[in-house]
Amino acid sequence: MIGKIHFLLVLSLFIWQKTSGQKPEGQQDLLPNIILIFTDDQGYNDVGVFGAEDISTPNLDQMAKDGAKLTNFYAAQAVCSASRAAILTGSYPNRIGIHNALMPNSKKGLNPKETTLAEMLKNKGYATAIFGKWHLGDAAEFMPTKQGFDEYFGIPYSNDMWPLHPQQGPIFDFGPLPLYENEKVIDTLTDQTNLTTLITQHSVDFIERNKDNPFFLYVPHPQPHVPLFVSDKFKGKSNRGLYGDVIMELDWSVGEIIKSVEKNGLTENTIIIFTSDNGPWLAYGNHSGSAYPFREGKGTGWEGGQREPFIIKYPKEIEAGVTIDAPLMAIDIFPSLAEVTNSELPDEVIDGKSAWSLLTGKTNESPQEAYFFYYRVNELFGVRYGKWKLYFPHTYRTMNGQTPGKDGLPGEYKMIDLKQIELYDLESDASETNNVAASNAKVIATIKKLADDMRTRLGDSLMGMEGLENRAPGIKE
Repeated sequence: MIGKIHFLLVLSLFIWQKTSGQKPEGQQDLLPNIILIFTDDQGYNDVGVFGAEDISTPNLDQMAKDGAKLTNFYAAQAVCSASRAAILTGSYPNRIGIHNALMPNSKKGLNPKETTLAEMLKNKGYATAIFGKWHLGDAAEFMPTKQGFDEYFGIPYSNDMWPLHPQQGPIFDFGPLPLYENEKVIDTLTDQTNLTTLITQHSVDFIERNKDNPFFLYVPHPQPHVPLFVSDKFKGKSNRGLYGDVIMELDWSVGEIIKSVEKNGLTENTIIIFTSDNGPWLAYGNHSGSAYPFREGKGTGWEGGQREPFIIKYPKEIEAGVTIDAPLMAIDIFPSLAEVTNSELPDEVIDGKSAWSLLTGKTNESPQEAYFFYYRVNELFGVRYGKWKLYFPHTYRTMNGQTPGKDGLPGEYKMIDLKQIELYDLESDASETNNVAASNAKVIATIKKLADDMRTRLGDSLMGMEGLENRAPGIKE
């Protein structure tokens, strides 16, 4: 009789757990699911909680209310391939030989010897998937399924690397844009209207299929990189034209992913991260985003080039409604996730440090003493040190004073030579308008010493220096 009563109690508990969407006791402390949503060329000011007043982003705004918003988060470089290499490996991209944006049919790619987030988590038993833009080498040996991902759906490089590029002919000679399912080309894209929807559907399906085991879902959206495309359900919905419509659809995609997590009772045990690869591509005018209040955009080391919106939600450990102002960079995501999943870090040296204590409120200090802003092929543009941002002499591009692009056609940048060291106090001057180098010699001396140490390790082509620790990219045989 006692055994029968015990059986009925267990059965009742099981039915309650299934109908309430809760995991059975004993599964509550399983490894956390991880979802990393990574947009393309989205500006800091392109999300409601980061200041956008003309684009509705209710899902991202709610995600910030349910988690933490970071106001000083940086992409590792202000360009596609380099930025992606960093967030997936925890290394400065120049350490591992990835520079700029890799072109189609490039002989280079992310070296398979490097450990990716997907490989690290796969070693812990995670199911892994990428749905969206890869851009770390399109040769077979560099593609996602060779870099730790079980599943792949998306495009191998940027969505403008196709025959419909506005500068096709005079400047570029792009071939067809392939759409991949795992290792097979399933279509050639001539219209990207429904690509965000398809990526979202794949993401939701992956969550449904893996709700009973830990998973890592990487969603690197090709949008809002030009050319802009949006499905009919969001056309004309925003107050910022086509660009705003695209952002609204990306916000919808975030909402669909979160709804799937909630529906399957995974909310408490799922880490969801939202950020972007670099700032807005300002040459495209009304088809680019906004980095306001920051200076410049994509392709520069100024704040607008690399400071990005960043939201993280994890109810189990991250307090709701928190704002974190300490600096953090994409290189720190890899070791942070290694800590929370108790994963082994790779044998190779990486640059990131775990920020889990910062994200969970145990400290308010950045995990790093300084962050280094490289661009082009190993040029050290600047350093973030506490509240200070120092720039070394270099050449950068600007649209200031230039005719902006319009409706998908780019304007022309002008090049500026920064001839002297400049220093900015970002706490009082986030827009970098007041150079205070003349009155802060000690600060400059400290930062220069840090920069010299980094140059020894990773080099600086602006000074003709090669680093001692740089590793080679993958090279197609």
